[in-house]
Amino acid sequence: MVQAYNFLASWQLFPEKCIFDNGLAPKNGNYKIESIQNGHAISLISNWVNIDNEAFYSQYEIIPDNLSRPFNNEVLANTYIANIVDSSTLQIEFFKNDVLVLKVVHEIMPNGYLKITHTGINKEQNPFNNIEIYHKQLSVLPYASSVSGVVIRPTKEGVIKHKALSAMEDQTNMQLDQIRQQIELLAKQAQEIKKRKELSMMIYETRLTFKPQIGHTYHLYEKNDGAYLLSLVAPNEWGKSGPFKQFVSSVKLLADHTWVEISA
Repeated sequence: MVQAYNFLASWQLFPEKCIFDNGLAPKNGNYKIESIQNGHAISLISNWVNIDNEAFYSQYEIIPDNLSRPFNNEVLANTYIANIVDSSTLQIEFFKNDVLVLKVVHEIMPNGYLKITHTGINKEQNPFNNIEIYHKQLSVLPYASSVSGVVIRPTKEGVIKHKALSAMEDQTNMQLDQIRQQIELLAKQAQEIKKRKELSMMIYETRLTFKPQIGHTYHLYEKNDGAYLLSLVAPNEWGKSGPFKQFVSSVKLLADHTWVEISA
């Protein structure tokens, strides 16, 4: 009997984290794994949308008892063997005329993501290894990915629905991206202000023998006693040695009386 293992959930695709040797990577996707038949079988449902906004659907059922059983899509395989390796791993092998044609491994990764690896032979008889990464689905958007899945068929209703959903997702993603960029900009500005404040505190704690002018460039040095010195003299103007331990940076006084580090 199938228990409530970690992979029994609805999952949403990370397209940017996937690696495809065979076929085109989908634009969007989700993947649902659930227990059926009073816990004796597992249903796997996949929906995905390609870059042309064409919607596809795939659904099949397995019994994970590690026995060879007939498969209902003879185009792909005649039989399959499904096995729950542990509480976080589900493996399915598909055979055609007793030859392994596709191996699908579902794994829960340490970060909680679902990794699905498809290993098989493509139409050109070349081996391929497709890797899909999912996170637990937080929405109900019905699109997903499984390029090498089974029983895939296009649906006219799905195309219409997914075009609208895709447009909606593009708009919300654009808005979220704009907010993210604004947050990153504000964080960068806050960091720059903090850096200017720390530099200004350092300079105002020095002994100033002249009145700095706004917009002018000065040079900050650390003296041998650990104190700091603000000078009009640039490092290359001291000659071979100067009355300081080390040069810190060139600085400029801004209109708000904060100091900013500049290139010498």
